[in-house]
Amino acid sequence: MKRIFAVSLTAALALLALPALAEPVKVVATFTILGDMVRQIGGDEVAVTTLVGPDGDAHVYEPTPADARALGTANLVVVNGLGMEGWIDRLVKASGYKGPVTVTSTGVKPIAGEEEHDEAGHEEHGHGHAHDPHAWQSVANAKIYADNILKGLVAVAPAKADTLRANHAAYKAKLDAVEAEIKAALKPIPRKDRKIVTSHDAFGYYGKAYGVTFLAPVGMSTEAEASAGDIARLIRQIKKEKIKAVFVETIADPRLLEQIGRETGARIGGRVYSDALSPADGPAATYIDMMRHNLSQFTKALAPAS
Repeated sequence: MKRIFAVSLTAALALLALPALAEPVKVVATFTILGDMVRQIGGDEVAVTTLVGPDGDAHVYEPTPADARALGTANLVVVNGLGMEGWIDRLVKASGYKGPVTVTSTGVKPIAGEEEHDEAGHEEHGHGHAHDPHAWQSVANAKIYADNILKGLVAVAPAKADTLRANHAAYKAKLDAVEAEIKAALKPIPRKDRKIVTSHDAFGYYGKAYGVTFLAPVGMSTEAEASAGDIARLIRQIKKEKIKAVFVETIADPRLLEQIGRETGARIGGRVYSDALSPADGPAATYIDMMRHNLSQFTKALAPAS
């Protein structure tokens, strides 16, 4: 009788533990690109809250009381780091969150930001970054992001590790595929012709990884404002180098680039995605969709006239 009772008690305790194991990991990601990566790796094992939504600008975001409540119930917070989310430390403190924080850019080799460029004699306007925070624009860095997200998820949910690792491996294979697509699509375009103007300086890692020169009237943070001198220099460079590819980012006000287009004769191409994904029904609903969409826009503008 005692043995039957002991077995029954053990079974009952196991059943009580099952809901906890089955409960998805509550993850708060700071913006949509990170939220998508967490979903790709976490799958059904995660419930993701993204603070800065589609087409939102994480540089200038103002957290809400709802954001603090979301952090208060989270198991894991996922951030970019490199100064991207200047508001995140204040939000974590206000929410009372004491759990782990995964910094997805850990291990990335950062590009020098505006503060370091300023020492070399370049003008700096508004808020500078010590490092360029847009590291995800290189797919090689996105793989580092994925590794860090996997590590963070496994640490808070070791019972789900096998599923998480399988999802991670599948996602890394997709990242390999899109990276190969980018390199193949740009290869026929001479490097001297790979010059693109965007709304702000968000594509440095893309340019370094894939041999594209990006120019912008505004620096690495959209908090900055372009000076008249910045704009005049950019207009002179566009005219001198006959740059034809000018793109407005979805997070940016298009009026400045429209002005530049009028003064240089450069055509404004399709809209591209830098710091945020599109809504679910848009062309950049996932990170991989974003990279493919931008590649399509860039190559159409850069391709030699037939």
